[in-house]
Amino acid sequence: MTSKVQQLNIHSMTAFARVQDEGAHGNYAWELRSVNHRYLETQFKLPESLRPLEPVLREKIRSRLARGKVDTHLHFQASTRDVELGVNADKVIALKKAALHIANLAGLECTLTTQQLMQWPGVLEQAELDYDAVAADLLLGFDRALDALQLAREGEGSKLAQMLRQRIDQIDVLVARVRQRMPEVLDEHRRRIETRLAELEVDLDSDRLTQEVVLLAQKVDVAEELDRLCAHVEEVRATLGKPEPCGRRLDFLMQELNREANTLGSKSIVVDVSQAAVELKVLIEQMREQVQNIE
Repeated sequence: MTSKVQQLNIHSMTAFARVQDEGAHGNYAWELRSVNHRYLETQFKLPESLRPLEPVLREKIRSRLARGKVDTHLHFQASTRDVELGVNADKVIALKKAALHIANLAGLECTLTTQQLMQWPGVLEQAELDYDAVAADLLLGFDRALDALQLAREGEGSKLAQMLRQRIDQIDVLVARVRQRMPEVLDEHRRRIETRLAELEVDLDSDRLTQEVVLLAQKVDVAEELDRLCAHVEEVRATLGKPEPCGRRLDFLMQELNREANTLGSKSIVVDVSQAAVELKVLIEQMREQVQNIE
């Protein structure tokens, strides 16, 4: 399995895409912005006349994305080409009758002009947009914007996956260092106990001394913690290679890694192992922060 294939499986929830074009019925621009979120949440800012598109857009997003808060903004300017203006004949007749009536009452000649009639609100009516045709153009553009957003999420996700792999490789090195050091730590501790007992002139038979050393070794033995750290690291690697969204799984694994690192630190009886535990926690925290952005 190559790292390139693995990286393409990881999608960031943080991305931005903008697509603009001139359709047959007007100019439009789609802006899609996504940020991290526990679930998938969609919000839309559309012209009022195009609000009916919302359910279709929401379904398109849900078919492509699993998590993240996605804000969708549509800028649309209807085309002025081949615009047909209708005339509200009833309003023209009513205005003309009213103007004549006022003129007669005042004993004046009616001077209402065509230009004045055209400027009266509601006399000229612009034909309504062909909603189906406009929607078809806009949905094609939205598909392109969604493609661009997903591509941006994949690109950012590959960077996150690379960073995570670097960190878990470093964890492997630290775990191996601690594992190699532990036999020396236990031997050093046994010698320290023997020296202390000698200073106190305490006479313990060898069996009792061995028993005490074994009990203490059990308290400070971190073999299980190191084994679990290795197991969690391998699970992180396996999860990064899965095709489905893995952000929640990775977040859980970060908690498990952190738990083992804390236990390792609490059991440590030498400085270098304590330092290794601190380094582990730093690496895990760096990963945890980035995992929050993974779908």
